[in-house]
Amino acid sequence: MRTLPLQGNAQAPEPICRRRMLEQTAAGFGMLGLAGMGQASALSGVEGLGTPSSPMRPARAKRMIFLFMNGGPSHVDTFDPKPALARFEGSEPTGQLYKKPKTSGFMPSPFKFSQHGRSGIHVSESLPGLASVIDECCVIRSMHTDVPNHEPALLQMHTGNIQPIRPSFGSWLLYGLGTENQNLPGYVVLRPSPNIVVGPALWSNSFLPARYQATSIQTADLRVDQLIRHIHHPYQDLREQREQLDLVQALNRHHQSKRQEQDDLEAQIQSMETAYRMQMQATNTLDLEREPQSVRDLYGDTPFAQSCLMARRLVESGVRCVTVYYTGKSNQPWDTHTNHNDGHTKLCRDSDQATAALITDLKQRGLLEDTLVVWGGEFGRTPYSETRDDNKSPAGRDHHHTAFSMLLAGGGIQGGLAYGQSDELGMNAVDKPMHVHDLHATILHLMGLDHEALTYRYSGRDFRLTDVHGKVCHDIIS
Repeated sequence: MRTLPLQGNAQAPEPICRRRMLEQTAAGFGMLGLAGMGQASALSGVEGLGTPSSPMRPARAKRMIFLFMNGGPSHVDTFDPKPALARFEGSEPTGQLYKKPKTSGFMPSPFKFSQHGRSGIHVSESLPGLASVIDECCVIRSMHTDVPNHEPALLQMHTGNIQPIRPSFGSWLLYGLGTENQNLPGYVVLRPSPNIVVGPALWSNSFLPARYQATSIQTADLRVDQLIRHIHHPYQDLREQREQLDLVQALNRHHQSKRQEQDDLEAQIQSMETAYRMQMQATNTLDLEREPQSVRDLYGDTPFAQSCLMARRLVESGVRCVTVYYTGKSNQPWDTHTNHNDGHTKLCRDSDQATAALITDLKQRGLLEDTLVVWGGEFGRTPYSETRDDNKSPAGRDHHHTAFSMLLAGGGIQGGLAYGQSDELGMNAVDKPMHVHDLHATILHLMGLDHEALTYRYSGRDFRLTDVHGKVCHDIIS
């Protein structure tokens, strides 16, 4: 039987069948092996041992947190006051964009708008927390996207394409910049519920190498041993696992040396190293019990609130990109087709406190300056009403894609700025319209990446997050 060299002068027999050897080896993170192509690759966020790449240009932001409001918040009830809706209440919209559902016509917002901060930006009374930190924020009132249906709009906001065939923005960031922590994944998704429309395609690496896939964590149960299952070996300590992993990695390298054309093998080798190192830091980072009670109270005790706190701990530990999904019993809670006013009030109460707490907490820790926070959904909601069930339920608002609002803070964003406008009824973006492609181009720019130069060759052509579109919005950059 031939032997292969290991570290030092040690020699180990080469197995006749490598796969059989791995199958018969003890369980544990260190023994995932190259056969664990799917899950193992999700744990690796970097090339090599996690050394971050140099940005293409001076970066204003080092990390990003996307607070995603599944279903689409109403722009006319949050950041885009439309007093004209009261004058036209009950009138039916006209034009090609109007789909005539059951409706009682234009529906004014029941929420009072007031000016806040030194900037005097108008914010709805449903968002008192964000109103208190509005001078740190830029409100974009002229967002628009291509399709008013959840699936394609969700995909476009996350991947730049309305079909599930492209990498997510987080995977692009990881591909361009790497991560700053060898012991944690570079791209993490926090979702309180598995019920998310479209699902994993929203954070997929698609055709990018497997090491740029997100690590998805369900946060309904915040106990550390439930957040990441089986992170600790049932009976081996770290030293014993290290010895075992060294053996497997030596076999991996020997296997790889004969298959130089298979790039995914390096990703799998590194995933095993990342998985081993996660035992040392992941449990500490994800353990919210380490936070003072005053900080936990600042965020709130809901799954979304605690996920926001966890996002802060992750980026503080060097994770490049974190997405926090707002979901609950409904997989699209902001999709308020009926009883909109009551539903909007309840949703804002939770999201508002946690988002404002995150911005405040990041600033107090000196992290907001280079952490980009984005708040918003896949589109907005109609300025006119939607009625169902023969008017038995209170009116709702339908999907609306031609004008909606998003909020950005930190990471080089000009705070205290209201950018762009929709028309007087909130139907269309009319001044400084910003498409999703423009938002993506601007995010990449803030992170030090040129959206036209960040490409990956696949199937004979160069792909990028913004495809052949997108313009950087320099007006919102400080």
